Amino acid sequence: MNRRKFLLGSGGAAVLAGLPVAFASPAAAQSSDSRARIVIAGAGAAGLAMAARLRRGMPRASIAVIDAKKEHHFQPGYTLVGAGLWTPGQVTERNADYMPRGVEWIEEAVAEFDPEANAVVTASGRRADYDFLIVATGLKLDYTAIEGMDAALIGKDGIASIYAGPHEAAASAAAIDRFLETGGVGLFGRPAGEMKCAGAPLKITFVTDDKARRQGRRGAVELIYNAHGPAVFAVPPVNDKVKEMFSARGVAVNYGHVLTAIDPGAKRATYRTEGGDVTLDYDFIHVVPPMRAPDAVRASPLPWREGNLAADGWVEADKPTLRHPRYANVFAVGDIAGVPRGKTAASVKWQVPVVADNLIAETAGRTASATYNGYTSCPMVTGYGKAMLIEFDYDGTLIPSFPFIDPLKELWVSWLIEEKGLLGAYRAMLRGRA
Repeated sequence: MNRRKFLLGSGGAAVLAGLPVAFASPAAAQSSDSRARIVIAGAGAAGLAMAARLRRGMPRASIAVIDAKKEHHFQPGYTLVGAGLWTPGQVTERNADYMPRGVEWIEEAVAEFDPEANAVVTASGRRADYDFLIVATGLKLDYTAIEGMDAALIGKDGIASIYAGPHEAAASAAAIDRFLETGGVGLFGRPAGEMKCAGAPLKITFVTDDKARRQGRRGAVELIYNAHGPAVFAVPPVNDKVKEMFSARGVAVNYGHVLTAIDPGAKRATYRTEGGDVTLDYDFIHVVPPMRAPDAVRASPLPWREGNLAADGWVEADKPTLRHPRYANVFAVGDIAGVPRGKTAASVKWQVPVVADNLIAETAGRTASATYNGYTSCPMVTGYGKAMLIEFDYDGTLIPSFPFIDPLKELWVSWLIEEKGLLGAYRAMLRGRA
């Protein structure tokens, strides 16, 4: 498909409007006149989108959002900041600009969840009672779980990490540039356990490789990807494709390597493997920390009690409805939701309408029927100006939205969606419009 046909077609029109078809959401349910008290814990992407959608669908409800955070960050853009293409200002806005009118914003952190008493307690001791609770707290980046690592090290001594924030992503871009100037060994990888945007560590690996080639410095660097398990990506066809691309581009892969410690002075990284600890020297390392539920969630009765989602404190949730199985008036959306997929902004775009529409229907006396299939999207940047648009469900089945885009091919149009289309779609989502 040529550019003109795409840009003039329905899919292209949606992208140019900032609303990619791949990120369209289900139609909103009819409204409810309920005067229910709704508390939303968290003012990130999921919390703001939920507040906007519920405000329109439940105009008489009492809705409160609890979060001390003043800035809002477009986290899908961190990769582009880390690639040196965007600035921190392009991914930073004010939460106040997206807080819906008629929604109370309690500008404090959540200190305690008490689902037995249907209440949330803030850091100052304020109690917020609810009829329904939406847990949208996001997650905690646990850099200190890696011995010797601290977020303050990002940008120093060859250490990078785009996850910590927009300024850290920019510092990571500078660290990549210095690494390419001096040469040496670059280490990449991801933690064990659930994490947000599992494709980002692969993207940074590809970006570093491509930048090195463009600068004529590829021969000066050795790139190694340390996979936490037996695959580099959880979806089999994507895993096969990435392995093929790594092989063609000279990126070595170690399997079953989980980063446990770094020595910034000596530039050594220690990995846990089945055969025991392994230490690798590096000149550059992109650190992705373990990710866990925030402390207030982990200390509450809300997390899973058993299974592989229990250890890190993810909120127990029914996969199709995101409703808590033990507390029927509690839902989890976004990164905190204890479901096998769904820690991406694209997932939020589908999760929020499911929870909101079901809540609106339930409070209006109608049958709640919306379901979430685990939709996750990863525009896998594989170089400057090219990407693969990978979309899949709970089962790891590829579910492409655009019939003319092969999800396993590197295409300029997939890059266009990542670099030009997603921010507009994201902003529409925050306003409950997409």
